[in-house]
Amino acid sequence: ATVLVGLGAGLLLLGVAGRLAGRLRLSPIPLYLAAGLLVGEGSPLELAHVRDFIETGAQIGIILLLLMLGLEYSGRELVAGLRSNRAAGVVDLVANATPGVLAAWLLGWGATAAVFLGGITYISSSGIVSKVLAELGRIGNRETPSVLSVLIIEDLVMAIYLPVAAGLLVATGLVDTLVDIGIAAAAVTVAFAVTLLWGEHLSRAVFNPSNELLLLTIMGGALVVAGAAEEIHAPAAVGALLVGIALSGSAADAAKVVLTPLRDLFAAVFFVFFGLQIDLGSLVPALPAAAALAAVTALTKVFTGAWAARRAGIGLPGRLRAGTVLIVRGEFSIILAGLALAGGLEPDIGPLAAAYVLMLATLGPLATRLADPLAFALERNRAVRR
Repeated sequence: ATVLVGLGAGLLLLGVAGRLAGRLRLSPIPLYLAAGLLVGEGSPLELAHVRDFIETGAQIGIILLLLMLGLEYSGRELVAGLRSNRAAGVVDLVANATPGVLAAWLLGWGATAAVFLGGITYISSSGIVSKVLAELGRIGNRETPSVLSVLIIEDLVMAIYLPVAAGLLVATGLVDTLVDIGIAAAAVTVAFAVTLLWGEHLSRAVFNPSNELLLLTIMGGALVVAGAAEEIHAPAAVGALLVGIALSGSAADAAKVVLTPLRDLFAAVFFVFFGLQIDLGSLVPALPAAAALAAVTALTKVFTGAWAARRAGIGLPGRLRAGTVLIVRGEFSIILAGLALAGGLEPDIGPLAAAYVLMLATLGPLATRLADPLAFALERNRAVRR
């Protein structure tokens, strides 16, 4: 009874937080993180008796997040996106990963921590971006393809970046590091090869008109591959990502329908679990560094999106919309920070990442709503000067 009541109370708390975020027209991720902080160790609302369930649910949440991401793109789409938008991808990587790497150096952290913090500052939240675009009715805007091209390349980079970063955590020397990176690269290559050469056959074998059988097959396969990835010291989530990439066509389309509710439930649990691991006392000292990093990387993301939109011939309002919508950081920044904490890396990276995501997941949607008024004011000022 105690476990059921505690679990039910936790889910109700998340439901209330999600409703509040909807009324405020914000992403619920900051509120889920805040909920985890509120029920963590030392809190009067501590949910210690359901912590094991939350931890297991969080692992499933990571697997579902990356599985669903992989289902969004086929290998051919990822390769085509890389070829046509590689310049924007390079600018995005350099402009937004560099501040994180420099911040780690200024904080006196090691090279591996710098790799992780660079990834945390680099990648936008594709989930929040897509939700904001839909809410604001901008899916059909001329600048939206530029935004999506940046997100596709970021997702492709993450497919390689995550296993490489995880390899750095477990490697004990240069040889081990190179071996783990080689294994990660080989796994990604095999996934793309399977998708490009046999993706249609695999999808036909997996597909079933019964939602029940489709769900059992895909979830079972993803969990088996995720477990196998753990055995070779790669993150389970990366294995799930490769499964998603390998599926396409009708199997992927049907899987999105049956898996979306599960992803939303367990992703919320994942964000709560991340918050549970953060000591509120350590969050406050991290605020100045997180605020400085958020300010710098918000500007670099605006530059990235505006530059990509300008190359596509988009005017100033569209450039600002493209830049501001990319400001948000979310699930992948938290996943990277969670991997770093689980691997015993720099302990301060958790509080810093939590504060950083809280700030930008809140600021991003607000900034993109102000993009049109700001562009109008800038153009009017330019006209007055003329």
